[in-house]
Amino acid sequence: MNSVTENISLKKIIDGKLISSKVKAEIKEEVSELVQSGKRPPGLAFILVGEDPASKVYVKNKGKACSDIGFYSVTEKLPDSISEEELINLIQTFNNDEKIDGILVQLPLPKHINEQRVIESINYKKDVDGFHPENTGRLVSGIKSFIPCTPYGITELLKRYNIETSGKNVTVIGRSNIVGKPIANLLIQKEYNATVSICHSKTKDLKSYTLNADIIIAAIGSPDFLKGDMIKEDVVIIDVGINRVESSSSPNGYKITGDVDFESCLEKCKMITPVPGGVGPMTIAMLMKNTLDSYKKIIYS
Repeated sequence: MNSVTENISLKKIIDGKLISSKVKAEIKEEVSELVQSGKRPPGLAFILVGEDPASKVYVKNKGKACSDIGFYSVTEKLPDSISEEELINLIQTFNNDEKIDGILVQLPLPKHINEQRVIESINYKKDVDGFHPENTGRLVSGIKSFIPCTPYGITELLKRYNIETSGKNVTVIGRSNIVGKPIANLLIQKEYNATVSICHSKTKDLKSYTLNADIIIAAIGSPDFLKGDMIKEDVVIIDVGINRVESSSSPNGYKITGDVDFESCLEKCKMITPVPGGVGPMTIAMLMKNTLDSYKKIIYS
């Protein structure tokens, strides 16, 4: 790739690391002002059950973000053997703790624990993950709520890069409760005014949807799924996928790739998020934003 081509390619990159750092810097400044005025800092509680390596990394990174921006945080590490009732009792303790504005139970949980029951035991006013049915229902209805952090991060990227959504055709690939459904529900609201299609494993002729899309959001967990021949010129691509793929050229034996075949799509697209460094960093930043909003009682008074 020559320098001219490289510069053009760089202009197409939606830099999640950069925007994430800006969001966190804004929050840090606000928290500093709150503390200097004699108020307590926002508080976030993390609950980690078991020894899942990825979950440990996620919780560690979220805790570091809290420390960096001046939040109070506490992490409860629990054994795999903990009962559902014991876990829910701990959540109730945090529900009643006035120093805690947000509660995050790191998923997945051990198989003997009902994840939905655990999510519903969190006070929805402290549900900064945005997974409680109360927040889900409010989101669908277009009422102020805590928004799941990854979809929230996507909309923040769209706003900060001045990517127009009104009247645009958006194709969402994936229908998970964490990304696909909430981002679709967000983008059809009057704030965004997009026309949204949700595609999934049973969608017939998925390519016809992606070729018609002005914006594509890929969130299916399938490495390099979206190819260059599936997109039109000047489409905006948001790649939510984080996949570990074997690689003999990598020192640790694998590489991280998204749901989009980056190389084949880069030339045709208008803008694209890289993996890593795109949507991923935004998730933690928007968790911090939700927690600050909970502290300020912006959503629920």
